[in-house]
Amino acid sequence: MEENVKEEMREVKTHVETEEDKIKRIKEYEEHARTRRLVLPGEEVGTGRAGSGTYIDRGKIVSKVVGLADSKNGVHFVIPLNGVYNPKKGDGVIGVITDINISRWTVDISSPYPASLSLSEAVEEYVDLTKNDLTKYFNYGDIIFAKISSVTKSKKIDLSMRDKRCRKLYGGRIVKITPSKVPRVIGKNGSMVELIKKKTGCQIVIGQNGLIWVRGDKKELAIEAILKIEEYAHAVGLTNKIEELLSTETKEKIESFENKTENVKFAGE
Repeated sequence: MEENVKEEMREVKTHVETEEDKIKRIKEYEEHARTRRLVLPGEEVGTGRAGSGTYIDRGKIVSKVVGLADSKNGVHFVIPLNGVYNPKKGDGVIGVITDINISRWTVDISSPYPASLSLSEAVEEYVDLTKNDLTKYFNYGDIIFAKISSVTKSKKIDLSMRDKRCRKLYGGRIVKITPSKVPRVIGKNGSMVELIKKKTGCQIVIGQNGLIWVRGDKKELAIEAILKIEEYAHAVGLTNKIEELLSTETKEKIESFENKTENVKFAGE
């Protein structure tokens, strides 16, 4: 009996991921992500089995869309770039802590490429890593607003918290929109987002990566307005219609908005 217990304990130990294993796994993932190549519709991506965003033409796998080619277990697929965030230096983004290693955090910023936040860019104080756990500052699942400090040609993304706007975001809800629609949600000189804040009393933080954090008693109304802006981003007179929507919280008003917007003219029509 005792021998069986010892054997089971040895098996458990062999499955425990060491810090060295974790760092190796993260590096392998980052290296793999940077090998993805940009492909155009009709471009060959490989041979084997066709996955999402691809089709088979004369025995070869071809891309359906503009995107990043990747493969796994013999299946070739393409991650579409339409609606996918393309990181740029200086962008403010919202991200989720997904992994922690010796002196940095891995952050999901809703991009095909992983982002990294180093300890030196996260906190100003000196941290003795032999005495302090990094989860004291940022833990798994924490949501942060950070700035992109650098993006290399191989798409290695570094983040920084050294900006007065950067911080951990507590509570609230995250809503995701198409990154290209972010300027419309912000509005000219911030007019649209300020309108939503004023009418709902909510705190709103917008990431250039299309993630928006909303907190407040009327967050559902604020989120409804944000999603309407995304859906009707090219509609003429949208600001007035959003202001009308925000003047009440009733379902009837939201339905009225949808009915009125169905026949609205779009820019260029």
